[in-house]
Amino acid sequence: MDPVLEVRDLRVEYRGDGRTVVGADDVSFEIGAGEIFGLAGESGCGKSTIANAVMRLLKPPAEITAGSIRFQGGDVLALDARELRAFRWRQIAMVFQSAMNSLNPVLTIGEQIVDIFTTHERMKKRAARERAGELLQLVGIDPGRLKAYPHQLSGGMRQRVVIAMAVALRPRLLIMDEPTTALDVVVQQEIMAQIRDLQRELGFSILFITHDMSLMVELSDRMGVMYGGRIVELAGAKELFAKPLHPYTEALMNAFPPLTGPRRELTGLFDAPRTADSCGFHVRCPEDRSDCSMNIPDLREVAPGRWVARSLEGASR
Repeated sequence: MDPVLEVRDLRVEYRGDGRTVVGADDVSFEIGAGEIFGLAGESGCGKSTIANAVMRLLKPPAEITAGSIRFQGGDVLALDARELRAFRWRQIAMVFQSAMNSLNPVLTIGEQIVDIFTTHERMKKRAARERAGELLQLVGIDPGRLKAYPHQLSGGMRQRVVIAMAVALRPRLLIMDEPTTALDVVVQQEIMAQIRDLQRELGFSILFITHDMSLMVELSDRMGVMYGGRIVELAGAKELFAKPLHPYTEALMNAFPPLTGPRRELTGLFDAPRTADSCGFHVRCPEDRSDCSMNIPDLREVAPGRWVARSLEGASR
């Protein structure tokens, strides 16, 4: 089956004050129809840069300098302003990190959802309001909340509203950028269950972005791990979680305490700058590998569907 989204050799640079910072470097992945693809990594690794590049939401000084983004075979980077308006939210929609910042504080929830249908579907306001009520019911919120303002809702309810707005036009791909940030564990699980139910009912694909590996493996079919703007490992979610091949993947997993089993000491990573002419992780890596400090390892397939950016000769795993 042809993929819904194809990202190939994507490079995004932030330029200013005579400096260039690479936000995404040679990133490639694809997402199939109905698939949930996870993208994990610590803050600043380039996850949100990738999401905004796919949506064509990058603003100066950010610039896509190489690579391609194709959606259902069409070139996303070639879309003009009119085509982009039709493309966003109808073909690809996005749930941003902070629901409170995504909602207009001076408009009711109903006004904001109704605006989607009157703008994109040319619906009459009465029909749009009925559809808005159905959307709230879809995410488990009483339609009576259409009259509420964002500040009158809990954090979990606001996040559900943002998800409802994102799926309003039945997009083929939903990008979720840290959708459970700042929510407690119980509400996180409720939101994740809601996402799974919606995905099964509506059949869209998902690009799920988070730094929480345990949360990601619970939801995703496949996942990629990013470090320093590059994907360093890519595999089936359960396979990667069971046996990580890149030392950064293992370090990221060890940053979270286990919920079951014996207690163990967590191991952190000291901060260190990434160098452009070597593996960006080598100065933080627990393995003593001098060859990694001399070059940038290519992402290569070591088993069917299993990709890793490292030299495996003489490795400890």
